[in-house]
Amino acid sequence: MNVKSCHHLRADAIAAIEDALADGLGVELDADTYEKVSFEDSDWEVVLVDGEPAVFYVPGESNGNDDPFLTVRGANAHPPAENIVTVDAGAISFVSDGADVMRPGIVEADESITADDLVVIAEENHGKVLAVGRARVDGADMLGDEGKVVDTVHHVGDDLYEFSG
Repeated sequence: MNVKSCHHLRADAIAAIEDALADGLGVELDADTYEKVSFEDSDWEVVLVDGEPAVFYVPGESNGNDDPFLTVRGANAHPPAENIVTVDAGAISFVSDGADVMRPGIVEADESITADDLVVIAEENHGKVLAVGRARVDGADMLGDEGKVVDTVHHVGDDLYEFSG
């Protein structure tokens, strides 16, 4: 991915990111620098937090605004306390390749998740985040025998994951 622009964020944009991550994931970011990066060959917009691609903007489903959220690397560096969907070992290779998350692969989902929320998808053995997605259903309805419940937005190995500030 070729960088088109990179600039430091204003205090109000930083506050919006920090508030969104605290409210949605229970993550408190405390960083010295926040730089927004846009790309020539991609629609991704990334925020480098102390030089690391920890936050990206996801198009909003309901409000039309882009929502700041942790990247896979950001979620592994700043583990979320909320909005976590945990998958079993059998789902790891599929989710890591960008597949959407199906009910049979889920072993746990936060009950606070509501449909359209952004979520992190972690594996059960070590808690490592494999992907970020958007919930199709509430957390309480994620466990079961069939059906797609999370649309993957970003995953291990995609262009965003491979980008380094």
